[in-house]
Amino acid sequence: MKIRDAAQKQANTERLKKESNRLGMDLFGVADIGELKKHFLQLDPGILNELGYGISLGVRLLLPVLEDIQDRPTPLYLHHYRQVNYLLDRAALSLARTIQRQGYTALPIAASQVIDWDGQKAHVSHKAIAVASGHGWLGRNNLLVHPLYGAQVRLVTILTDYPLVTGKPLNGSCGSCRKCLSVCPAQAIKDHWTTFDHHRCFELLRGFKNSGNIGHYICGICVKACGGTRPKVQPNKLTRGKFRTDKNHSREH
Repeated sequence: MKIRDAAQKQANTERLKKESNRLGMDLFGVADIGELKKHFLQLDPGILNELGYGISLGVRLLLPVLEDIQDRPTPLYLHHYRQVNYLLDRAALSLARTIQRQGYTALPIAASQVIDWDGQKAHVSHKAIAVASGHGWLGRNNLLVHPLYGAQVRLVTILTDYPLVTGKPLNGSCGSCRKCLSVCPAQAIKDHWTTFDHHRCFELLRGFKNSGNIGHYICGICVKACGGTRPKVQPNKLTRGKFRTDKNHSREH
């Protein structure tokens, strides 16, 4: 029975991964959300209690859009930001409907929706679920850092009871890289993500929102600076729980 269940989980996971690729997603991962639920906000416990998996989807941002950013967000970046969020939300909705047609429950969480403005929090932390699924680690900039794409990704989450194979966190870090520290105009980024100054960051975002025809709390400067730590590694060379360290893929930053 365990072998049969494991095979079914694998088949379910492969089916959704294939579908996510068709929908334009660059990242697909699954996390066990048992320990993360206590941090979720304003979600019905009656529904949440039955959901044990978090599907993490990601889209890489376009490099020319990021290159256009100098010392502030641009209208070009704003439009791209909106469109990527829309792409993520549509993909999450589509996968949730696929799961529901299989007789299971799926709850897509918006890619960019603040629930607690004082704490700057959403229903769930897309970053925390992405880390738990094996996409990367939290960088000094307090963003998910993927080993290939750096912080240049946007994320969305689907909560579900659909039996899936869960990933493991990557054993990675930013190492000696501190590019984001030197470019942050708010000086909000410190030597470790736990000391990131949320208030300094938000005050700068507020200023950007009210100038330059932006109208959104966005920046993009540290995102542009963080392009990943292992650009030559291909996705199929990554393993969960550790990195491959063969001679062609050193861990130098």
